[in-house]
Amino acid sequence: QVRLVESEGGLVQAGGSLRLSCTASGLTFDDYAMGWFRQAPGKVRERVSRITASGSTAIYTDSVKGRFTISRDNANNTLYLQMNSLKPEDTAMYYCAADQSFEALRTLNPRHWGQGTQVTVSS
Repeated sequence: QVRLVESEGGLVQAGGSLRLSCTASGLTFDDYAMGWFRQAPGKVRERVSRITASGSTAIYTDSVKGRFTISRDNANNTLYLQMNSLKPEDTAMYYCAADQSFEALRTLNPRHWGQGTQVTVSS
């Protein structure tokens, strides 16, 4: 059974930083592309970033480029999202996701999801 477990999010002031992690089990981690999504109250879920299985390629949505960095540690089955210069509009539930297809993470229907973690940025 595949499990994706995000670290605890938190409350941070605007301009601050936070690092999320997602630990995977029940799958061969380095066979899977991974991604981060988020959903703010009253809004649709959106892509944040995705990374190939090897970690060689990462893609970001425009609103987080230059502020967020996705990375992975295949030896420890862990995905990260380093978030810097946080803004109130980054407030959302953040989800990690996994799929053997990198392109599937471009959609909103990757195969496996974590339970989500709340990130709140105060102004």
